[in-house]
Amino acid sequence: LSAVFTGDFGRAMAAIAEEEALADAVGDLPQLYPRVHLAAWRGCRQEVLDLFTDVTNRPSGQLTANAHWATAVLYNGLGDYPAALAAAGRAVAGGDLFLTGIALPELVEAAVRCGETAAAHTALESLLERTEPAGTPFALGVAAGARALVSEAEDDHREALEHLTNTTLVPHLARAHLRYGEWLRRAGRRRDAREHLRTAHEQLSATGLEAFARRAADELRATGEVARSRSAPTYDRLTMQETHIARQVAAGATTKEVAGRLFLSPRTVDAHLRNIFRKLGITSRRQLRDMPDLG
Repeated sequence: LSAVFTGDFGRAMAAIAEEEALADAVGDLPQLYPRVHLAAWRGCRQEVLDLFTDVTNRPSGQLTANAHWATAVLYNGLGDYPAALAAAGRAVAGGDLFLTGIALPELVEAAVRCGETAAAHTALESLLERTEPAGTPFALGVAAGARALVSEAEDDHREALEHLTNTTLVPHLARAHLRYGEWLRRAGRRRDAREHLRTAHEQLSATGLEAFARRAADELRATGEVARSRSAPTYDRLTMQETHIARQVAAGATTKEVAGRLFLSPRTVDAHLRNIFRKLGITSRRQLRDMPDLG
């Protein structure tokens, strides 16, 4: 989950693949929490909905609340704010300390976009009760970002950026740039808006938050600038298991070593490698090592 929250989606996918391989080897069910969080941030609508179905088959209040939070993030990214508002409301209903904390910013944003002023103020007050005692750059940055949506004060947008710049949580920083850029454009300050929307689009695209990146691109287009197209991250072209294998091979692991770690036969690993080479348009392990976003 730490890789998801810092925006290292390649590492997150590799870790999920390894966990699933281990679960399969011992006859256990794989963890759904990291998959739900990753799919939500990436804006993978069908995957989030499919995972939500899996969640309903595993009776767990906390897992269900995680799925509601994921749905709220998904729909905020897609711009379906009524759906985001409903999902965020369900996520905070249980009162779980962690989940309520991460779901309240989604609730504030969705409520503001839907014109539900009272709900936005209530959610913001609840969020501030949690973030102010913490006093960390992340807590203060998220709180300032949510407050900016309600207050529409430029100082709050700037404060959010100032705090989040001092964290490793790239997705939250990129979204703060997006919200500030949206506010600037609506204030008629197109030139200033372009700077933050451009930064948001670059960070969101590079990280893999595709739904939010499309929002940034749409906002940039509204200012008269077309967002620069970017090639998809390497991991976006591979399955989770392929990503995990590719990262190990890029780090110098042999076929036999990878097979042992994933409880696969060497022949199966080689078959995966052929698919990886085909999808990435390369022909050797050396080229795989030269791909920076495999890490």
